[in-house]
Amino acid sequence: MLLTSIDPFMQEFERQFDRAFRQFGGVDGGAGMPMDGVRRADDVVLRFDLPGVDPGSIEVTVDRGVLTVTARREEEFGEDERAFVRERPMGEFTRRVYLSEHLDAEGVEAAYDNGVLAVRIPVLEQARPRKVAVRQANGRKAIKG
Repeated sequence: MLLTSIDPFMQEFERQFDRAFRQFGGVDGGAGMPMDGVRRADDVVLRFDLPGVDPGSIEVTVDRGVLTVTARREEEFGEDERAFVRERPMGEFTRRVYLSEHLDAEGVEAAYDNGVLAVRIPVLEQARPRKVAVRQANGRKAIKG
């Protein structure tokens, strides 16, 4: 029997995240919406860079274990202006993240502040780290098997 010291939740999250990342174009696929993901004891927080996006255009949905973030950045040129350099991506951006079954899709929260969309996804109670009590064996075998 092989015992490991890895966090199975994070392993599954990273595996699905990597799969989704490759499926939607890898590093360049997120060019319009770069993302960081952080695992904490009680939740996962995903932060998406969305500078210059109208907060009213941001949509966050969860459907069958897939979190989808959609946002739109509009052109900012006036009628008498003509662009000679265009490096900022414009239009609609979408990112999809496959959620692990250890996450509570019903409890997703999102907030947009200073160009960053933060999406908080709670970890289900049964998937949270917990302390296991250690019993005194008193010279007998405490656990059968």
